[in-house]
Amino acid sequence: MSDNAASESRGTVLLAFGTNLLIAIAKTAAGAVTLSSAMLAEAAHSWADTLNQIFLLTSLRKAAQPADSAHPFGYGKERFFWTLLAAVGIFVTGAGFSIYQGVHSLLNHTKEPDPAEFYLTYAVLGVSFLLEGASLTRALRQVNAEAERLGRTFLTHLRRSNDPTVKAVASEDSAAVTGIVLATIGIALHQATGSAVYDAAASIVIGVLLAWIAYALGRDTKDLLIGESADPELRLDIQHMVAQRPEVDAVLELLTMQLSPNDVLVAMKIDFVDDLESARIEAVSTEIELELREAYPTVRHVYLDATASSREQRELAGVVQQLADADAAGDTGAALQLSELEQARDREAAAARERAG
Repeated sequence: MSDNAASESRGTVLLAFGTNLLIAIAKTAAGAVTLSSAMLAEAAHSWADTLNQIFLLTSLRKAAQPADSAHPFGYGKERFFWTLLAAVGIFVTGAGFSIYQGVHSLLNHTKEPDPAEFYLTYAVLGVSFLLEGASLTRALRQVNAEAERLGRTFLTHLRRSNDPTVKAVASEDSAAVTGIVLATIGIALHQATGSAVYDAAASIVIGVLLAWIAYALGRDTKDLLIGESADPELRLDIQHMVAQRPEVDAVLELLTMQLSPNDVLVAMKIDFVDDLESARIEAVSTEIELELREAYPTVRHVYLDATASSREQRELAGVVQQLADADAAGDTGAALQLSELEQARDREAAAARERAG
């Protein structure tokens, strides 16, 4: 990860940490006075977010460690591990407590707040909304800037980004702003009707929202942690670049792994043209590695395997090469077609294993 990108992510997380800590203290104080289920749920939410920012800051520090003999590819996956812990924290601390508090309030009678206590709650929620909104705005600006650099739409980049830190902050702050709105509605209905059911219901809905956020964040991070491949567009770009060399007859297989948000491992099986001398194969392999690193800064590790091809390999390679060429020509749907092709092959392989077993 570049120093500028790391600094930007660290600044985003630090802002979120400071914001959530102040909000957590204020919400806890207001919840203790009013005993509002929605307010207590929001307090638990903010404490969970505060803890999660510590996880994310830890991930940035640990991921910056240089590679060593024990971790020859570096410590980039620390980013994924600590983000996964953050997702678990959201689920257990935030979602779990919010749902429990809402159910407990429905089943047990609580004291009716004084009118002044309602206004204290609104004041805390109002300030929280402004602070969370500022943190969310910074996170969204960073996501938007990254999307523009990569030529993607905002939503496409947010969905496909391999940077779990900013995605976590954006998800948490989006949930926080939505949770504040839900809590305000629940408390307002409680005040208007005199029924604490609305307050409790808001707490449960906030818990369900947090559970969904935690699941989505955990799912994406889990895929990265266990070795997800690089973005399909990058893979097609690599395929096209390598296949254009006159010494290359076909790129038979391209394997990639996302080692960190800005660190990709690339391994390729290449069928070189006939009668190419071994010395030239070594030289071309070195040239390919240097070209890939220069063209795509995220490509840090390149391994090439010169091999002969079977008919089946060449047929599949031909299909993928057509998609790579189409992508290079500006076909924006080629990356999606590659993903669909790979998913179809995965289903076929799974079905074959099932029949054999």
